[in-house]
Amino acid sequence: MSKYDVIIIGGGPAGLTAGLYTARGRLKSLLIEKMVIGGQIIMTELVENFPGFPDGISGFDLTELIHKQATKYGLETIMAEVTGVEIRGNEKLVRTTSGDFTTRALIIASGSERTKLEAPGETEFTGKGVSYCATCDGAFFKDKTVAVVGGGNVAVSEALHLTRFAERVYLIHRRDQLRATRILQERVLGDPKVKVLWDSVVDKISGSDFVREIAIRQVKTGEVKLLPIDGVFVAIGFKPETEYLKDLLQLDETGHIITDGKMETNVPGVFAAGDIRYNSGRQAICAAGDGATAAIYVERYLTG
Repeated sequence: MSKYDVIIIGGGPAGLTAGLYTARGRLKSLLIEKMVIGGQIIMTELVENFPGFPDGISGFDLTELIHKQATKYGLETIMAEVTGVEIRGNEKLVRTTSGDFTTRALIIASGSERTKLEAPGETEFTGKGVSYCATCDGAFFKDKTVAVVGGGNVAVSEALHLTRFAERVYLIHRRDQLRATRILQERVLGDPKVKVLWDSVVDKISGSDFVREIAIRQVKTGEVKLLPIDGVFVAIGFKPETEYLKDLLQLDETGHIITDGKMETNVPGVFAAGDIRYNSGRQAICAAGDGATAAIYVERYLTG
């Protein structure tokens, strides 16, 4: 069984930055990622607010650069899903689909996954008109009519991205004002291809082989209308991947890991960073800062 000084779960900006710091600190470090290095940010076509890139950079390129930098200093990476964590004295046993590993310290930075609408038809039409990534699937909807559900930064960014392909983009938001940053709001509200449906929710997704229409309910009046549509992009938030940790760590009511300012959890030697922790800034730069902070205090923890 392989032993490490620190194991990092998650390959997004938080985990990669933590790995860069621990590897540079000459700690034997392993990063475990179940999907693809970069995490959710690789779906972002243009990151405009990460310092050092005045013209912006794609999420994929950004995380690839951080991974390359961390690997240069000795960070090991494997692709596997973590299925459980056990505390055995001063050691932590990490169980994965590629075997078990032990470590003296653990940093959990596995982020969050997209929240589902839980509307009838969503599961049946996933991949058949229902998508959770405009960057991935937008090109399939050239000259089509699509809807984006949500009102935050991700939803607005995806709506703007889809205007490159779709003839019409509906932005469906359950409130009467968007939650996105002001600059994104200005862009989407000024785009002639985008029509915002305020105070509205999706009650049902229907079709035959592919999505053909959605039932939209006006939350203030209760009125339901059918909207002909070719695609639905869901962007209503994220939920943390902490199911396997609920009996080990202190979580908040939404499943996020509670940490202190040093990224320490209630279990000595276990740290958390990025979107998976309570009160995260949900920005790449914040996640990277969390990862650096966790790594710094991991080193102090290991040196007593």
